[in-house]
Amino acid sequence: MSESKANFKIPTAWRINRYYLFIFITAFLLVLPWIKINESYFFLLSFDNLKLHLFFIPFDMQELYLLPFLLMILFLGIFGMTVVGGRVFCGWICPQTIFRVIYRDLIETKILGLRKRIKNKQQEPDMTLAKNKIKKVVAVLIWTFLSLLASADLIWFFVPPEDFFRYLMNPMEHIILFGTLLSSAIFLIYDIVYLKEDYCIYVCPYSRIQSVLYDESTVMALYNTNRGGHIYDEEKVKQFTKQKDLQVNEPHAECTACESCVTVCPTHIDIRKGLQLECINCLECVDACTVVMGKLGKPSLVTWSSEYEIIEKKGKTQYFRPKVVAYIVLLIGLMVGMGLMGSKKEHMLLNINKENRLYSVEKMGDGRVKVENAYEFLLQNTQNEKMDFYFEVIAPKDLKDKIEIAKPSESFSVIPDIKKKKIVVLRTFDALVKDARHDTIIPITIRAYAVGHEDKIVVFRESTFTYPRDDVIKNAQ
Repeated sequence: MSESKANFKIPTAWRINRYYLFIFITAFLLVLPWIKINESYFFLLSFDNLKLHLFFIPFDMQELYLLPFLLMILFLGIFGMTVVGGRVFCGWICPQTIFRVIYRDLIETKILGLRKRIKNKQQEPDMTLAKNKIKKVVAVLIWTFLSLLASADLIWFFVPPEDFFRYLMNPMEHIILFGTLLSSAIFLIYDIVYLKEDYCIYVCPYSRIQSVLYDESTVMALYNTNRGGHIYDEEKVKQFTKQKDLQVNEPHAECTACESCVTVCPTHIDIRKGLQLECINCLECVDACTVVMGKLGKPSLVTWSSEYEIIEKKGKTQYFRPKVVAYIVLLIGLMVGMGLMGSKKEHMLLNINKENRLYSVEKMGDGRVKVENAYEFLLQNTQNEKMDFYFEVIAPKDLKDKIEIAKPSESFSVIPDIKKKKIVVLRTFDALVKDARHDTIIPITIRAYAVGHEDKIVVFRESTFTYPRDDVIKNAQ
């Protein structure tokens, strides 16, 4: 063995790193719905309670303005990830890929031995053998259980686990929930067992979008034609199947034509053909070539790099190019915007509507005239416990303390998540304005609060108090 071969160290396979990431993602998503802090979840979009829980903070449905921010961050994040690292989301994060690895590599290959090797994904099991038919049935049964678990886990982000299991005890009363669970599981069984990677190739729209997002500095799995040689011509037609034939045209070509990069590919492509929509950047071809070339004391011909660096040899990959910076700026802007909007969360909800009648006027026994305005308050307690609420009227400075609360005279209780309607009457005995021709609209501010939590649970609402013209005051009875 030459000194160069002895000194060359084969790096840890990308596949192993992917497995670790898959384990983390799976465990994280299974555990996350069960974690509660102050009766709030990390993420829960509850249609039962009309609430959004985000980062352990509950928001009412009237505060769903945060959801568009989340969706924009999600899509821009994936698009930005694609500009930088190709379909790295598909190969490293996408549930479809994780599920296929669990079913094909773990269940069929490692546990049941239905497939011979993880490194050969092109060879299908011989289903004419009775033992393989039995193994296939067992594999599908195992995956059926896992599909139900995965479907339940998805539902847990919309129905809390404790409610989910309670609802399952009465399936006829929760047909939509039960139907969603079963239909999702059936789809996963069909998708993972029968549709396989065809979902990535023909169904998923993301593979079509990527071609618009890529540029010469996008990092992806690339075959280095400068070192390995050109296996395919410009029309993508395969020219060589043996190294000796390839080296007739290109004596420097290092590709051994072993096709290990082909047999290991889950989407059944030949990476040496160049950029293809089917490639999900799983980097299994990189691992395969790394092992083969490593035994020869050489680095892999298939690497995770960019055309800018490997093919065109213009220099190091430009990660912080204008397109990438634009995505970063947009994402930071959206996160800041969502943070600012979320920081303005109101810990109670209040809508104020004036009654159709503008005012009522009554002359008192002492000669003063009482003017009343009536309002309808719709208040919702968004906390997790019963609370008492009250409010105060903030009038313009020159009318301070001249408008008072006639009804209700004391605080009132509101239970959590229930909208309570309250008729509120404001009154004055003072001559607030003198206008002979028009009623006067006086702007006021209502400060509503939870008793005992005046500094935290408090909202302000703008409203008006209508004071009648002079002739109405004079004719009051």
